[in-house]
Amino acid sequence: MTAAHRTAEEIGRTEAGPRPLPPLGEPRSSQPPATVDTVLGNGLRVVAARHGAVPMVELRLRIPFAGEDTMHPARAEVLAETLLTGTSTRDRVRFDTDLAAVGGDLQSVVTPEQLSITGDALADGLPTLLDVLADALTDAVYPDTEVAGEKDRLVERLAVARSQPRVIAREALQRHRYGDHPFVREVPEAENVARVDSAEVRTLHQESVLPRGSVLVLVGDFDPDTVVAQVERALSGWSSQNSAEKLPALPTLDGGDVQLVHREGAVQSQIRLSAQGLPRTDPGYAALQIANLTFGGYFSSRLVENIREDKGYTYGAHSAFEFTRDNGTILVDADTASEVTAAALWETRYELGRFALVPPTGTEIESARQYAIGSLLTSTASQTGLASQLASLAVLGLGMDWLAAHPDRLRQVTGEQIAEAARYYAPTAFTGVVVGDAEKLLPHLNDIGGVVVG
Repeated sequence: MTAAHRTAEEIGRTEAGPRPLPPLGEPRSSQPPATVDTVLGNGLRVVAARHGAVPMVELRLRIPFAGEDTMHPARAEVLAETLLTGTSTRDRVRFDTDLAAVGGDLQSVVTPEQLSITGDALADGLPTLLDVLADALTDAVYPDTEVAGEKDRLVERLAVARSQPRVIAREALQRHRYGDHPFVREVPEAENVARVDSAEVRTLHQESVLPRGSVLVLVGDFDPDTVVAQVERALSGWSSQNSAEKLPALPTLDGGDVQLVHREGAVQSQIRLSAQGLPRTDPGYAALQIANLTFGGYFSSRLVENIREDKGYTYGAHSAFEFTRDNGTILVDADTASEVTAAALWETRYELGRFALVPPTGTEIESARQYAIGSLLTSTASQTGLASQLASLAVLGLGMDWLAAHPDRLRQVTGEQIAEAARYYAPTAFTGVVVGDAEKLLPHLNDIGGVVVG
């Protein structure tokens, strides 16, 4: 006889009531990998960590790359796109061929804060990977044909990017938060990119692609001491008495009105709020991290429960951190249909206020604590994840010691410390933007107040 079909709710219950969930287990502690963290004679900091799960090596180079000139973002973007296209001994094809021979790859991208070169290779191909990297750092020639071709492709991509709602919202938030600060110039102007020539890119490379103040992270199946010696030999020709240019300090972010940015005909709106937080180096960061998770940092959070699960105003609402070397800010975002934008903003403000006044419960804290510890250990279990984590920390002046100790910091945070950190989420601490069709949004936003037309 075939058993009757049972629903998920029926399966989850017994005669005594709902089946209890097993308690969360304590994550297993692990020893940090063998690591060498040193500064070479040319001023380059090298972090080499052994991770022998697979015979591969991951490479992350971070070069401070700020610039005050309004043309700097355009030149920097062209440089990043053409850095690996030619030297006096390698053309683009030779770059790709040499890397492919060792199962390798190199890519470069740029932000207002740094030039990043990311790569990987088979562990026994590390000498080749370093040789190709050194060639690009010391002898990149930026061929005219490569620069011209990449400029054309960049102009096309920028035109598409600037039509995307998320890009529009990000630019609006950056201008609202920081005005003309160089940190704002994340997407260069297409007309500026079109004006860049090869000579300007070569000059920028000579003046700004510098080892002093930069960080190279290597993670893989190797002996860290041996690798540091390899790096020193390979990069001996990369030198300068000058230091790479760091991003100027960001001003403290004050709360205030939300700016409405008109986007004609938009059927959706982007809500972007921000407040001053803590640098990752601050002793209070662990408490703020758990507080952020309980507010909106993962799916089982108050903000998600309210405006996604209960109200259905958005498919996704998030709160997260953004770090520069000496600064940290809190970001809250949600995309909503125009007709519920005002309601979603109201509920977000409500949750901010409730969070500051009614701090997380013990159950909320323990769930977020386990998630924070588990996700950190998971993210560093692979070579790729560990390399990316170490690179992110290194540019903040931190290293393996900080990373290895962070799970214990999360375990030791008290409810009182988290309640104190929740005060960073007071609604009056936040400012931000709403991007959407002003004609549709303004009457409803005026009703809730605190919104001005940009």
